[in-house]
Amino acid sequence: MREPPKTFTETLRYLGPGFVLSAAIVGSGELIATTTLGAKAGFVTFWVIIVSCLVKVALQLEFGKHAIHSGESTMYSLNQLPGPRFGKAKANWSLWVWLFIQLFKFLQVGGIVGGVAIILNIIFPAITITFWAIIVTVITSLLVYKGYYTIVEKASLVMIGIFTIFTLASLFFLQYTSYAITWPQLQEGLSFRLPPATVAVAVAAFGITGVGGDEIMYYNYWCLEKGYAAYTGSYQNTPEWEHRARGWIKVMYIDALFAMVVYTSVTAAFYLLGAAVLHAKGSIPEGYAMVETLSQMYTETLGSWARSIFLAGAFVVLYSTLFAAAAAWIRIFSDNFGQMGWINFYNPGTRKKVMAWLAWIFPATWTILFLFIQLPVLMILIGGFVTSILLLVVVYAAIHFRYHRLPANLYPGKWYDATFWLSAVVIVLTALYGIFQVF
Repeated sequence: MREPPKTFTETLRYLGPGFVLSAAIVGSGELIATTTLGAKAGFVTFWVIIVSCLVKVALQLEFGKHAIHSGESTMYSLNQLPGPRFGKAKANWSLWVWLFIQLFKFLQVGGIVGGVAIILNIIFPAITITFWAIIVTVITSLLVYKGYYTIVEKASLVMIGIFTIFTLASLFFLQYTSYAITWPQLQEGLSFRLPPATVAVAVAAFGITGVGGDEIMYYNYWCLEKGYAAYTGSYQNTPEWEHRARGWIKVMYIDALFAMVVYTSVTAAFYLLGAAVLHAKGSIPEGYAMVETLSQMYTETLGSWARSIFLAGAFVVLYSTLFAAAAAWIRIFSDNFGQMGWINFYNPGTRKKVMAWLAWIFPATWTILFLFIQLPVLMILIGGFVTSILLLVVVYAAIHFRYHRLPANLYPGKWYDATFWLSAVVIVLTALYGIFQVF
């Protein structure tokens, strides 16, 4: 156990989980799904992106809070939800729904593998996209298998920071070109209209941009690994425990809100570049030409020299997403398999062995799917769409955590609850609207 930091400077030392998520977020969602929506719809759906980034944070905070006061992993927590149970270990229905949705998420990460391979092929054309995909798979599996996540993640965060500045600079210099954004265009983007032709892409972008349903679930693990729950200690109905719990929950709040500012700014910039440049040119990111199309957002504003920087930055954000996904998947799937009764998750030796196998199996599966389908943008958008459906499970779980699992001495104020319910309602309505429109 450890006392929470007393000053803002001390608090900064304990931030991290939210920025680990940022490495995963500023990738397939922002670079591909967001710009594709902007390219297809123009400015009219800008509001979708802003709402997507802002409304999900309340659910993320509830998952993080639950991890801190209970010390439970995501899958263990879901297994405590009310409702029917199935299978050998009588696992909760939510675990089965999650597992089914993940079958489609394989496509999304396969699309990211494809994006990384395409970028490397453009930089080093002597090596084919297929071979690059295989190389990327082997390197990713090896790094995750060896447990080099922290080193690579810190390097990725630095590079993402540089690419973020580069993106914001492109948006700034856009105003000095023929693609300059006008106030009426921004007003159109905040009109809360959704043209029928953009529904599928908009719902996919809503699911994947900002904190997605899967990232909210991952956040639990990163909070645990950062030590927030261990510093708080097991629940005790004492003033000392409440002081520690509230202190570390406050740190988690700051962590999540800082990360939200970062990825919302980047997401908005990506969208506006896509809407201003790609939509005006009639260029839609598709297939193997996806990367070259996206690079136009930078070359049209900064000049041809920006293409090389874009390729380097795009590689970093996509690969960091791929790497963060691999690191998170082996943890959450092992946890799921344990709750299903298929492995003994609480045996350190068994858990380590299963995670080692999954570190090779998952990237190989993603790569095979990409090489078979070869449509990275479509694969990513499909993953984004099912993530919107996964958000329904996240909303249900968050409500249960808030009203049935949260100790009374940690109850939040009315403003928090109002924000929480606003987020829940917006997410449910958006997900249901998308499902009815598409099907």
